[in-house]
Amino acid sequence: MNQDFNAGYWQQRYQQNQTGWDVGGITPPLKYYFDQISNKCLRILIPGCGNAYEAEYLHKNGFTDVYVADLAEAPLQNLAARLPDFPKQHLLHQDFFSLQGCYDLIVEQTFFCALHPDLRSAYARKCAELLKPDGKLMGLLFNTTFEKEGPPFGGNREEYRQCFAPYFDFLHFDTAYNSIPPRQGKELFIELKVKK
Repeated sequence: MNQDFNAGYWQQRYQQNQTGWDVGGITPPLKYYFDQISNKCLRILIPGCGNAYEAEYLHKNGFTDVYVADLAEAPLQNLAARLPDFPKQHLLHQDFFSLQGCYDLIVEQTFFCALHPDLRSAYARKCAELLKPDGKLMGLLFNTTFEKEGPPFGGNREEYRQCFAPYFDFLHFDTAYNSIPPRQGKELFIELKVKK
């Protein structure tokens, strides 16, 4: 496994503006899902949050318990600059695998594809550990392969199903119908409920 995808690697990507995954805002599948949530007190975690447009959207729409985590400091600073009233203690400059806490919802948006595939089962297990009973993991996964060696790392639904099945029940696991045009037909929308 390549050990170079550490905090320094990601910090440098942000400093050099090498953030091709960053679309500059929340994507429609996540926005649509968030708009259907009535409980604005859910404890939400967005790991590998990047510039955290999802957290910004949630915060601006009255969600009060949103946490973001990233190995790199730059995206957390970017969010803090855009949203001065975002709680500083909810900005977690931390490795996902060292996180503690208990959440109602974990939001996946381009973090899974940034991890080396060797870490995917550990990611699924850690998400399950961080979720409350009946907690959910939702978001988007790339259902495609990429020409260049990752990150991002691609994959397919069968690989992903094997990865998540030991820890989660599948509520939704389908091609996203409302992806942004460059990702149309290449994203899976997932909503998974932690197993009891």
